[in-house]
Amino acid sequence: MDTTYLTPDQLRTLFSSAMSDMYRNEVPQYQTLLDLVDEVNQGVLADNPALKQALEQRGELERLSLERHGAIRVGRADELAMLRRLFAVMGMYPVGYYDLSSAGVPVHSTAFRPVDEDALQKNPFRIFTSLLRLELIQDPALREQASHILQQRDIFTPALKQLIELAEQQGGLNADQGQALVTEALETFRWHDSATVDAATYQALLQQHRLIADVVCFRGPHINHLTPRTLDIDAVQQRMPEYDITPKAVIEGPPHQRCPVLLRQTSFKALQEPVRFTDGTTGQHTARFGEIEQRGMALTLRGRALYDQLLNNALTQTAGMDQDNASYQQQLEQAFEPFPDQEDSLRTQKLAYFRYRLSDKGREAAPLSSLPILEQLIDDGLVLAEPIIYEDFLPVSAAGIFQSNLGDEDKALQAGQANQEAFEDALGAAVLDPFQRYSDLEQESLCRTLKQL
Repeated sequence: MDTTYLTPDQLRTLFSSAMSDMYRNEVPQYQTLLDLVDEVNQGVLADNPALKQALEQRGELERLSLERHGAIRVGRADELAMLRRLFAVMGMYPVGYYDLSSAGVPVHSTAFRPVDEDALQKNPFRIFTSLLRLELIQDPALREQASHILQQRDIFTPALKQLIELAEQQGGLNADQGQALVTEALETFRWHDSATVDAATYQALLQQHRLIADVVCFRGPHINHLTPRTLDIDAVQQRMPEYDITPKAVIEGPPHQRCPVLLRQTSFKALQEPVRFTDGTTGQHTARFGEIEQRGMALTLRGRALYDQLLNNALTQTAGMDQDNASYQQQLEQAFEPFPDQEDSLRTQKLAYFRYRLSDKGREAAPLSSLPILEQLIDDGLVLAEPIIYEDFLPVSAAGIFQSNLGDEDKALQAGQANQEAFEDALGAAVLDPFQRYSDLEQESLCRTLKQL
């Protein structure tokens, strides 16, 4: 037997590629979206050689066309725990806790993703994974019925569970086993057009919240979107109608800035897909949509606090207003005027995380007998400071994307309370602190650079 094991990075790339192929076949508009994003990205790089050079130097250009994130929702604790084990085989770990119930969406979530710098450069594939909060179903009888329905299903094939156990026991999978793992895992994420309930049950759960019906009424959780990364989300938003794609009303996240921060997202409306119910009737279900993202630099706790404050101010000012994206973005830009928009300011004010490395001049310099302060090294051109890309998500933006595709009427759902402890109990592990991850990346790069000097 072949005992040469695939690396987690190789498994992750196999899986993300297979997932993209599957979703392209299931949702043809996804390919249209990829074509639009690629065209916009190529235009941005052609018009901005300095940006292209910076991306090349940081190793981000190679990962740009490969980069995707997906989203999935599960209904039971053991489903979440098994996903954790599956993703660990692919080098993806739970980072961050997101309470979407605060925005009326009855789930809490984490993001499974690679965490090491090398792994992120090879393939930063992420899966935003949500667990349904049954306690937020207000009708006790319906809550019990939903729990009973969920207990009847198994979203993982027996072969997949065996392969996960094998990978854990032997410390990896060979090429044939790895390909089998990917093939079996796709069955968990595949769309099923047959519901596991009758039409009346589906409608009752739908009335509670569309997402509840989506999670409970099918034998698999089905991937509900895959998201490519663009370098200019404003251009994608503006051009989607040219490709017969209807975008959501506004772009979520921070406004357009010279120095992009965090995450900006938009999407096209969810598809209405035919569904067969167990009573022989048919209907339509709305769940899967197309999403696009633009990623900026990761913010420190101080930077994130300022961002949250300014965003809350902007949302308060625009609450209840029916706006197009252009007017909304204009107001958002005004609200964010206090936020620095220069890399040096963001770095020296400790609002964002940076990666440090030697410049060509620094590599050619003789070893220094004593090190001046970091700012002097940067001013002397010996050390370069480059922003660290934000690899995670924003709960307000995620909820905004969900709501725009599930229906605004669902906002009336009673919000629950954040419960990270319960989520981690279901997960079977603690989630990693994203701020600590960025801080570690920054400190590791700084120590490495100073040691080289």
